[in-house]
Amino acid sequence: MIEVREWTRGDTARLLRVPTSGDDKYSRGVVALRTGSDTYPGAAVLGTEAAWRAGAGFVRYVGGERAGDAVLARRPETVVGSDTGRSRVDAWVIGSGTDADSRTDAETAALREILAGTASVVVDAGALDLAGGSHAPVLLTPHAKEFASLRTALRLPASDDEHRAEAAVEVAAALDATVLLKGARTLIADAGGQVIEVAAGTAWLATAGTGDVLGGVLGALLAANPHAAVAEVAAAGAWLHGSAGRLAAGAVDGAPGHPIVALDVAHALPRAIADLLA
Repeated sequence: MIEVREWTRGDTARLLRVPTSGDDKYSRGVVALRTGSDTYPGAAVLGTEAAWRAGAGFVRYVGGERAGDAVLARRPETVVGSDTGRSRVDAWVIGSGTDADSRTDAETAALREILAGTASVVVDAGALDLAGGSHAPVLLTPHAKEFASLRTALRLPASDDEHRAEAAVEVAAALDATVLLKGARTLIADAGGQVIEVAAGTAWLATAGTGDVLGGVLGALLAANPHAAVAEVAAAGAWLHGSAGRLAAGAVDGAPGHPIVALDVAHALPRAIADLLA
């Protein structure tokens, strides 16, 4: 039986770094996103919005023209373009809003180059198939169906809800990565067998695009905490995302809440951070 650590509000507060007079936009963390597609340009918008709202000092978007235009229309602070070689990057977010089946060879090569680097990488959706053998510290963020596909690709047996923790550890160990398994109770497992559970959200978060928002939050926190354990940063990001979801939905102090859309969660991130730090 694997011991599961319950993540708390206090644990999250430790990993939210308040900027000081000595900080600049680079020291606060540089996030780069290679997300979205012509089919799903909104994923790029949601991820970049969330990265900014979660406290990143500098956000760069690298992707298709349609998605890039949408990002600039929404967040003109974002630097859009493929020339990242001159810019420091502390954390990447890749794969959100993309489909591995329609990925070009050039895109595959670009993603593999990111995974071969030294900056932490949040790997979502259409990039999950590239995770094995990465040099970079990798955080995989599958939902249940994507997780099942990962296990199949790794020739691991199907798992059930009762053994989610053990199954997450198996995948993390097989890929030498950290796994954030999304769900009503999110599990984070690393290759060493540590498992953290985060139960800070609301069922109103079960709506399209909230996973893209989570990716941006994770990228921002990883960029701001380059020396912290990836699993702990992931847990903090999941907790913060859940808290923002509750605030956005009005699901606080016993209230049932109301429907939300993904951008509502991103908009609520500053309030969630202020509440946590108060």
